[in-house]
Amino acid sequence: MRKLLGLALTALVMIGCAPTDSAKTEVKEGEGKTKESITVGMVFDSGGRGDKSFNDSAYAGIQRAEKEFGIKVRTVDSRKESDYEENITAMAEQGANVVFAVGFGQSNALTTVATNFAETKFAIVDAVVDQPNVRSLTFAEEQGSFLAGYAAGLISKTGKVGFVGGKNIPLIHKFEAGFSAGAQLANPKVQFLPAKYTDSWDDTSKGKAAASVLFGQGADVVFHAAGRAGLGVFSAAKDANGSGPITKFAIGVDSNQDDVEKGIVLTSMVKRVDEAVYSTIKDAVEGKFTPGSVRYDVAANGVGLTDFANTKDVIGAENLKKLEEVTKQIKEGKFSVPEKREDVSAFLAAQRK
Repeated sequence: MRKLLGLALTALVMIGCAPTDSAKTEVKEGEGKTKESITVGMVFDSGGRGDKSFNDSAYAGIQRAEKEFGIKVRTVDSRKESDYEENITAMAEQGANVVFAVGFGQSNALTTVATNFAETKFAIVDAVVDQPNVRSLTFAEEQGSFLAGYAAGLISKTGKVGFVGGKNIPLIHKFEAGFSAGAQLANPKVQFLPAKYTDSWDDTSKGKAAASVLFGQGADVVFHAAGRAGLGVFSAAKDANGSGPITKFAIGVDSNQDDVEKGIVLTSMVKRVDEAVYSTIKDAVEGKFTPGSVRYDVAANGVGLTDFANTKDVIGAENLKKLEEVTKQIKEGKFSVPEKREDVSAFLAAQRK
């Protein structure tokens, strides 16, 4: 899935990295019919590809669409946040039919560019941009994080769990709130340690330092929502275990990160950014693209946990059944997971009545 077909560099010069362009000339439409391929552009956020998380998941979606629909693909990595507007503009100027802005940090830039290119279709991941030519792809991060917390609460031996976030912003607070609520609902004796924030999406040393503090305070499970910086959490967990048996665990985010440190990564809270990207391109190819907000939640399989492929002995069959049951309750709307940190206490009180 990660093999990009027909890769060739273009000569565009811009503040960000030079875009890449892979192309096919036509798309088969059954019955021998063909039509001209559309061009899809993708502007990655400053965390960039190779984060084994958010950006890589978006890239997987566009790769799948390229393979299935024969679309032309153009991508650009943004070196810094000030590159966003110029990079999105460049994609539109070069004739991309659909342009993806990956990450909430691009919302202001996209708002400006979408106004200037009314005929171009745009999509943004993790933000809402209210423009007639923009589709906003959002996720119920709090629901998936709740399941991650529930798993952590079920297996914690020390009775302490922790969280490492990237930017200290409302979007990441959803991860924190959901994780905290899930852990404490699974085990009322679990203590959720004060969360740590790296203020960075790509500095792995900050992620490692933050997680090391939490492990040092007694946490035996630490969940991250910090992009590439979160890879440092896995390193901290590995160090915390040393050469002995594995008793300290990390939980991955956005993509399946279970194999980054096999046996140490308990599970990953997956956001199907790849599916959201793919579905949006599919709609564009089929002439069904519509603007507005599309939310991916547990019921839509837009967020959830990986299958504990490396840690089934840790989670155990009985706890897997408990996770299945609480997942079913969320899907059926039996309770609403809190999105804000300040709402966690009230949520727990209501559930424990």
